[in-house]
Amino acid sequence: MSDARAVIAVTMGDPAGIGPEIVLKGFCDDGMWTGAVPVIYGDYRRLEATLERLALPLELAHISEPGEAVGRYPTLEVIDFANVEPAMPHGEVQREAGRAALDYIEAATADALAGRVAALVTAPISKEALRRAGSQFSGHTDLLAAASGTSHYAMTLVAGGLRAIFVTAHMPLADVPGSITRRRVLETTRLAGQALSLLGEPGAKIAVLGLNPHAGEAGYMGSEESEAILPAIKAAQQEGIHCDGPVPADTAFYRMKKGEFAIAVTMYHDQGHIPLKLVAFETGVNWTVGLPFVRTSPDHGTAFDIAGKGKARAESLKSAYLFARRLVDRKVAQA
Repeated sequence: MSDARAVIAVTMGDPAGIGPEIVLKGFCDDGMWTGAVPVIYGDYRRLEATLERLALPLELAHISEPGEAVGRYPTLEVIDFANVEPAMPHGEVQREAGRAALDYIEAATADALAGRVAALVTAPISKEALRRAGSQFSGHTDLLAAASGTSHYAMTLVAGGLRAIFVTAHMPLADVPGSITRRRVLETTRLAGQALSLLGEPGAKIAVLGLNPHAGEAGYMGSEESEAILPAIKAAQQEGIHCDGPVPADTAFYRMKKGEFAIAVTMYHDQGHIPLKLVAFETGVNWTVGLPFVRTSPDHGTAFDIAGKGKARAESLKSAYLFARRLVDRKVAQA
């Protein structure tokens, strides 16, 4: 490399989705190249065809490993896996696309663990395509945790001045109450504190949400608060973590917007996703807290309904990359 900028790996995502399009559109902005070097893990021909179809002001260049990257706009450097047939259709769940996406993730993760890249930004993948490709994982988060040997981790959303970290995420709603345990809530609250430290806000207040309406109404609307959530909060407080709750979910994000809380420990997927996507759907970032390396992604899926049509917007991908760059800078400053 020609300078000391950190290398950030960006995986192309599912080749049949909008990943190739948003990656290319995102790096048409020369401001994305300041402070870090982007390296794309994907299929060169798929990217090249997308670039030509959209007539974007970029060039592509082959590299064989991230240390070769120069990072000079407008030449986007690609580690080419050559694992997608040119005729692969857009907008369909396909085993071959799932296998290709896994190839990019696995290679970029290995480079992150080896210190060859400073962060990993992942474009959207299809969970169904992963399953068809034989993966046992439901998505990026569990896959990356397993690859890195990480036991304690959590999905975290950052959008529109709001932050949410999840005790449970991708599971049926009927399974959530049984999964809300003291241990799990405490672990997630610890990770919330870790997230705030990484953001340069140690000691900021954490809201631990209730599961039930009105945070259980003193047991009238459920027992999870008294049996699991409140004991976890008390244990976290004894560890010196600045947290409060159980906070009713219907007011928590309003209070966060006013500055009372810095992050919310949410009990299930939609409890956090709905408010954050309401305020900043196109710029939200998914951040996996607890991994030994920085990992972010756009807060949306493969959008098969618009894939290949030139309609995809790159704001969330850009936000994910810039947020990863910010976290890398903070880690360097704290070292």
